[in-house]
Amino acid sequence: MKLRIKGNSIRFRLTKTDVANLANTGKIEEHTKFVQATLTYTLASNNSIQQMTASFSENNVLVEVPERDVKAWPNNDIVGYEAFMPLPDGASLFILIEKDFACLDHTHEDQSDNYENPNKVC
Repeated sequence: MKLRIKGNSIRFRLTKTDVANLANTGKIEEHTKFVQATLTYTLASNNSIQQMTASFSENNVLVEVPERDVKAWPNNDIVGYEAFMPLPDGASLFILIEKDFACLDHTHEDQSDNYENPNKVC
């Protein structure tokens, strides 16, 4: 699982295994260690919500996803789910979770568990 943050947007990219584990266990988590602390980022299913939500507490970014979306995701062609979460100051946080496609250009990153890129030329 990869995390990308820019301004008021947060984006998670998930491999095939990530999507399957999220559907089967209801939660996936990664950790990034720093000298002072460890950043944790978590995706979790929740059967009592209708739209994704995000929170940040104790160095953990938690995004909760409606359980109905999580359970169906491994077996459908939906690339991702998105939501705009209203913030108290009138702004919003854009949340996106999406399947991670293999890059079309050369990269040193292991992409063996990524989804096949639909823009691949055969």
